[in-house]
Amino acid sequence: MKVEQIYTGCLAQGAYYIESKGEVAIIDPLREVHPYIEKAEKNGARIKYIFETHFHADFVSGHLTLSRETGAPIVYGPTANPEFDAVVARDQQEFLLGELTIVVLHTPGHTMESTTYLLRDKEGKDYAIFSGDTLFLGDVGRPDLAQKAAHMTQEELAGLLYDSLRQKIMPLHDEVIVYPGHGAGSACGKNMMKETVDTLGHQRKVNYALREDMTREEFIREVTDGLLPPPQYFPDNVRMNKEGYAHIDEVLKRGASPLNPADFEAMANETGAVVLDVRHQSEFEKGHIPRSVFIGIDGGFAPWVGALIMDTRQPILLVTPRGREEETVTRLSRVGFDHTLGFLEGGFETWKNEGRPYDTVTSVSPETFKDIREKENVEVFDVRKETEFEAGHIAKAHLTPLDYINDYLSEFPEGERFYIHCAGGYRSMIAASILKSRGIHNFADVSGGFGAIKESGVEIVS
Repeated sequence: MKVEQIYTGCLAQGAYYIESKGEVAIIDPLREVHPYIEKAEKNGARIKYIFETHFHADFVSGHLTLSRETGAPIVYGPTANPEFDAVVARDQQEFLLGELTIVVLHTPGHTMESTTYLLRDKEGKDYAIFSGDTLFLGDVGRPDLAQKAAHMTQEELAGLLYDSLRQKIMPLHDEVIVYPGHGAGSACGKNMMKETVDTLGHQRKVNYALREDMTREEFIREVTDGLLPPPQYFPDNVRMNKEGYAHIDEVLKRGASPLNPADFEAMANETGAVVLDVRHQSEFEKGHIPRSVFIGIDGGFAPWVGALIMDTRQPILLVTPRGREEETVTRLSRVGFDHTLGFLEGGFETWKNEGRPYDTVTSVSPETFKDIREKENVEVFDVRKETEFEAGHIAKAHLTPLDYINDYLSEFPEGERFYIHCAGGYRSMIAASILKSRGIHNFADVSGGFGAIKESGVEIVS
């Protein structure tokens, strides 16, 4: 028996490769499916099943492409209604994989079709569960994403989730391994652990949602408390996972097309494409195409694209580090942004060397910022999350979380200079690019973010 978690940090997502006696099952594959196929071929095995735990909202699964490439059927749990050929399994239905058995446990609550897959070894002993977004480590799936589709309130869905956990998962023995669909950083839960694998027994001790003495009413109240609005691209991803999408090879062929500066500029003007610059924030600060949006490829790239660009149909043109063009297009496709039209050949330096106009971001050191604060009454805007802000922030700073920065544009001063910062510099540079793209230029970014500001001796309150 071979069980491998294939974890993607950018999405905080776990896909799974299970192999026994030359037969393979893939659970919740990512959009680019060739790594799964190559792994199976290397092992002399064939992919027999593709299991989907639910219609994902935070990423586009590779289920359709993988099925087309291998002929393996796609399996969903009860009540799923995909618009393509798939096996909609019964609760407790069993699927044989070599010497192993995979059992369908219908666990609605996160969504109505949400399903946990129980893996039994060749002796028939319960070995592991692949819990999707039903059970995370330290948390459970949020019950508010499927309200509209299920015609239910988040409280009703939370009640179903309570029943699912206690009827299907908690009766399993403590040694069962829990392989969740996501880890810390995913927007599908509130307070996930940084670990990505655990035992059910340990989760009983540390996961608030699995308390033995917890009533249904207490569970509903705690699970629904403090839920932030989901990213606006989530419904588009659900639609694509349910209805279908273009083959990843088509997306890559179009998106990884090189464009010289003249053609790049012409296409941007003709199509209304967003110019997305994915270089490091220090490079973007020194020079970038006017009105381009920065979201660095080496940060929490795909989720921030989804949260801030939002419309997956939006045409995109790329400015990337050399050699990372295809990687960028692939990572955009993971969250449903399939309309990349090409990239700037030669990168930003080619643009600059042709004498084309470019913009920069003004930044100041924490020490300079401290001196300015002591002499002037300047406005400061903190683009971190509310929880970070509450744990400690600059005295009299305004909270304008990056996730919702477009809702705060009217709050930024029109004349005098103001200052922005995040925790370390990545998010504030994203914010800087958005402000500039909206015609707001009278600000400076505090380099190094809150950590460096705190060390410089600026007054911090909580």
